[in-house]
Amino acid sequence: MVNLVRRCVHHPWRAGGGGSPALAAVAVNAVIAWLIVLAGVVHLSLAFYAHRAGSVLWKLLVGLAYIFFGIYLIAHPALGVASLTLVLALLFLVEGIFDIALFFQMRAIGGSSWILVDGIITLALGLMIYLRWPSNSNWAIGTLVGVSLIISGGTRLILSFAVRRAAADLASLSPGKAA
Repeated sequence: MVNLVRRCVHHPWRAGGGGSPALAAVAVNAVIAWLIVLAGVVHLSLAFYAHRAGSVLWKLLVGLAYIFFGIYLIAHPALGVASLTLVLALLFLVEGIFDIALFFQMRAIGGSSWILVDGIITLALGLMIYLRWPSNSNWAIGTLVGVSLIISGGTRLILSFAVRRAAADLASLSPGKAA
């Protein structure tokens, strides 16, 4: 496990073990598990800065829960991957719904249709993961997260070009410019 995390840090392009989505899922699970442990340590350290006794106790319990859960995910990577897959499916479903709602807020802006495309694809990916969970846990994280990141990144890039073009058009129409 430590070797896999080390490989992810030193060679992120090889995080999946040469393209294996299952190994990529385990690598993502390991990184997230260690981040949860770190968050627990932060909660524990912040507990001593709390001023009320109830806050100290609450932060200690939350910190210990984070540490316990993170260590559990490190010790049981297969269960962690299955749980992470379900959380990822729900996250994609929510993101897809929010992207579609964002499209209706921004539809007057040129290029905003790409947000709708991103929302529909993200929603479809979330449904694909959710409807086949837990049997797809070994490959879903590595494959579908990659697809989602590519689609979201492309959408944001196209939208930023559209905003830049709109800003240039507005600047050329401003009354302070000589024609």
